[in-house]
Amino acid sequence: MNPSEEFLRHAADCQRMAKFTRDRASRETWNRMAERWVRCAEVFKSQRAAAKPAKRFRLDAADTQH
Repeated sequence: MNPSEEFLRHAADCQRMAKFTRDRASRETWNRMAERWVRCAEVFKSQRAAAKPAKRFRLDAADTQH
């Protein structure tokens, strides 16, 4: 499981806890935690995309001969 998927799983767990919590303050805390896990997944995805090397193209043999 990649970190992004794991972060989203934690967010879903927090959302479930918020759904079943009767206390308003606790529910708000669980929802904030879920939002933070989602944000962690987004940050991981964006940093991972930025870290990928640019695609390189290969010249054909005909292009290298002048």
